[in-house]
Amino acid sequence: MATVAALWRHPIKGHGRETLDRVTLTEGQTMPFDRRWAIAHESARADGSEWAPCAEFSRGAKVPALMAIDATTDEATGTVTLTHPDRPDLTFDPDTEARAFLDWVRPLMPENRAQSTRIVRVEGRGMTDTDFPSISLINLASNDALAEKMGQDLSPLRWRGNIHLTGLPAWAEFDWVGKTIRIGTAELEVREPIVRCLATTANPATGERDADTLGALKSFCGHQDFGIYAVVTKTGDITTGDTVEPL
Repeated sequence: MATVAALWRHPIKGHGRETLDRVTLTEGQTMPFDRRWAIAHESARADGSEWAPCAEFSRGAKVPALMAIDATTDEATGTVTLTHPDRPDLTFDPDTEARAFLDWVRPLMPENRAQSTRIVRVEGRGMTDTDFPSISLINLASNDALAEKMGQDLSPLRWRGNIHLTGLPAWAEFDWVGKTIRIGTAELEVREPIVRCLATTANPATGERDADTLGALKSFCGHQDFGIYAVVTKTGDITTGDTVEPL
């Protein structure tokens, strides 16, 4: 039986992850505070008026050092605390203290990349990698199976998922595409597999590229999909340890 092993959100798109014990999912919305903010670079046109694709933002696919950021959100104050092995801790309000963040992140940005210039937020819409408000699910058995094929340890944090699943056979999550699943009291419709990018080649502890995840997926699986995207179709609560039931 599949169960929830861990819950994660990413308050600032591409800049850190935060673990949770429980969360309330709302129909048609992302996980609360997941990708609430995104960091537009100097070539971007994103202005916060609507959802924009990944190419508009600074992210781990282009800047692997960003993958080593951890985050903690204070929902009451709207502040986020970021940590990184090569930077001092930073607590700031992304809505009002963008300059503090931009100064903090600048040393992590390669000079030959478009530099981060502003923080973008779309009211009521997380800046997910998809053009719909998605929740991403990762099967830990699939992560372990790929790691065994590659002959190296792979942290599941490479995949930047919202819900980590355990107790499911490797790759069985793809059988859920097109189906509805119940987790806790929430229900989600599984839409599609997640096509992966270079961000997954970076170690989330060090921010250094050290694993050819894309090549391994292509070689061993014939594609570069890992994990699944779903949308919330029934509001409800999810807690670590909840069972996952296809309907």
